[in-house]
Amino acid sequence: RKALNHELSKLFNDMWDADVHRLRPGKDYTIDVQGRAGPAWQGDSAVQDNAPRHLFHNVNEERLKSIKTFATFISLLDNYETSTGVAEVVTPEEIVENNRFLDAILATEVMRLAHDYLLKKNLAKPTLADFKYQLYDIWFQLYARKEGDRPDSCGFEHVFVGETRRGKEILGLHNWVQFYLQEKCGQIDYKGYLVRKNKTRPDRDDQVLSIQFSWKGSDKPIGSTFIGVSPEFEFALYTVIFLLSEERVTRETVKIDEYELQLVVVRHGRHIGTAYPVLLSTTSE
Repeated sequence: RKALNHELSKLFNDMWDADVHRLRPGKDYTIDVQGRAGPAWQGDSAVQDNAPRHLFHNVNEERLKSIKTFATFISLLDNYETSTGVAEVVTPEEIVENNRFLDAILATEVMRLAHDYLLKKNLAKPTLADFKYQLYDIWFQLYARKEGDRPDSCGFEHVFVGETRRGKEILGLHNWVQFYLQEKCGQIDYKGYLVRKNKTRPDRDDQVLSIQFSWKGSDKPIGSTFIGVSPEFEFALYTVIFLLSEERVTRETVKIDEYELQLVVVRHGRHIGTAYPVLLSTTSE
């Protein structure tokens, strides 16, 4: 395991503190972690469901919809065909929505901190308008997941919306808002939490969880996700790590608030292939 990256930990904690749009556990939303998930399953064996109820007991949707970055983010979630191998069609309206979302997040302190940091490293375009083009290319430019397929994917779709492969496998879907909305409309079935060493179970106010769930009939044995954070926070985190490294897979160990995490970013050429947090341990043991 890589040593803790102190420079990135400092930056990401500054972003965490600046994330005024983050929803507060117990106040803006309540989670119900219930039972511990069974072992990661092999093949088609039936999945044990150790959580009869929803993970999200309630979320203050008024607050979600009143925050521009969340509202513009939610408008993007229905823009994608989730099956890989099926070509994506991007309409002019969707391009407008993508731009509206980027404009909203670029107006936040969180993204300003990311931009300033990347500027110092000569990795970002100096003006926000040019930086926005850079972000568009990294996150929204379509590509083919599999050699020879038509463009069927992009970083945003994979990380924030989720994709399915041959109706058997869930790819991506590392965002709590999408999880909540899909759970609310009956598409996601939360199966239980996965524990980290030295901690018996997550608390209701934990803001990073490892969970097991099924979505549209496919299973995800382990998925990690931030809970409650704003979309700009996740965008900023993953963009910084993506631009800092030319490697195909980058893993950075950081400590954000009380959480020791490995942030994983996989590149697909000039674009993000996937990005997610892995909870290593928590200090509140």
